[in-house]
Amino acid sequence: MELITKKMHMLERKCQAVSQITFDEDMNVPDVKPDMGRMIQKKGNIQIEDIQITEGKAYITGALQVFLLYVSDSEERNIESLMGNLPLGENLNLEGLENGDKVQLKWEIEDLTVHFINSRKLNIKALVTFTAYAEEVRETELPIGVEDGDISQKKEDLSVMGTAVHKKDTMRIKEDISLASNKPDIYQLLWNTVEIRGLDIRTEQDKVAVKGELFVFVLYRGNDDNNSLQWLEHSLPFYQELECPGCNNDMIPNVEVSMAQSDLKVKQDEDGEERMIGVDVVLDLEINIYEEEEISLLLDVYTPARDCQALREEKRLESLLVKNFSKCKVSDRVKAENSQGKILQICHSDGNVKIDETSITDKGILVEGIVQVRILYIISDDEMPFYSMETMIPFSHLIEAPGISQDCTYHLRTDLEQLSTTMIDSDEIEAKIIINLNALVLKGTRTGIIRGIEERELDREKLSSMPGIVGYQVQPGDSLWDIAKKFYTTIDTIIQLNHLEDQEVRPYDTLILMKKVEG
Repeated sequence: MELITKKMHMLERKCQAVSQITFDEDMNVPDVKPDMGRMIQKKGNIQIEDIQITEGKAYITGALQVFLLYVSDSEERNIESLMGNLPLGENLNLEGLENGDKVQLKWEIEDLTVHFINSRKLNIKALVTFTAYAEEVRETELPIGVEDGDISQKKEDLSVMGTAVHKKDTMRIKEDISLASNKPDIYQLLWNTVEIRGLDIRTEQDKVAVKGELFVFVLYRGNDDNNSLQWLEHSLPFYQELECPGCNNDMIPNVEVSMAQSDLKVKQDEDGEERMIGVDVVLDLEINIYEEEEISLLLDVYTPARDCQALREEKRLESLLVKNFSKCKVSDRVKAENSQGKILQICHSDGNVKIDETSITDKGILVEGIVQVRILYIISDDEMPFYSMETMIPFSHLIEAPGISQDCTYHLRTDLEQLSTTMIDSDEIEAKIIINLNALVLKGTRTGIIRGIEERELDREKLSSMPGIVGYQVQPGDSLWDIAKKFYTTIDTIIQLNHLEDQEVRPYDTLILMKKVEG
């Protein structure tokens, strides 16, 4: 008996590994840099150079990049910056990984601590968590019928989520920022941060549209008489369309975006003066596009004339439960250390969202985490005016998802939409934050998918022992199809004998059943 099937593509995770790597190394200040007096701010980044794939293993090479902004230990008390690379080489065990597989890698710097050993040497300690996994799109054939018209078929209408697109892509954003007319020319770039904010990703016909903004901060030394310290903040909105054959407006995107590269360079304007900053950012996009299709899944078959046994394979099918683009507002007040002096002005603040825990409740997804906020500000000390503080602002937010259960899976994407810091007084700062929490929740159902039907001769002894006519009381959960199969009759015969108007029956109804085949 031939099955009629519908082919669908589904994304499956082959393997996954999580590894924590610790760094504990000393770093010397380069000879061209002055002695260190006091650290102002620090940040870290992981630069991946290569991922080598072997059977069951992935070898990662790269570096932990550490950036420091400090006050020199000199009479001038100049502000300087330096960057150091701590080499990285780590084996990750990924059972089932094969040559040719593509490994996706995510990282998070859990802790970064910098200690001054002396004015020319510092110690760096860091803890970095790596998550590596490999996914592949597999073709699945779902049974939707049989070619034999005499076979009675039990079906169920389902919405099934398939994978229409699975790929990696990159997006490059190049923009120029011009200095305000009251700012001096640029002598030296000292420090910068580039953040992605307010991401909005949509599918369109044969393309994916990505919208957001780059929030750029630059601290530089001006080309004036005393090389004064200057800074600027600038928002660069961006919108790009990536080619994505097979996409359309009705599909559901699940796109992970990370910043692979951000370079800032001094450029000359039309007058040949160094008054422009060229921003060159490369974003990595891990693109999964889902398509929901309505199918009539074949659940079972029977005929009174033959014994039909369905051969099944356990399979998890997913359907869309809910898409929820949620926002969470948090705020907090932060006090500066009394020993630093009074705050005169805030220069810049940046942050990132860190999820500590997510859990499924009866109303949705409870997300708990922190926003790590770094604030650079000026105090009333002309010799060493720049200071910074770091704070962690906790948040808890419920993403509503009616009908969610432990059988559901979800994809969660978080980013900052807005971060603002304002002075309350000379020693207290208020931070106001809006967090985007975008959740895609999929409802999973495990079912035995029919892979074939085995036909056998009827058990004549069993048939002979069964009465030709019987009274039957409908049990909860029964359908006419189930009853007809159990008593070797047909739905039409049951309807005719019992003068039913349709196939609907209620629990504890009494039916007369007549066997359609004799032993």
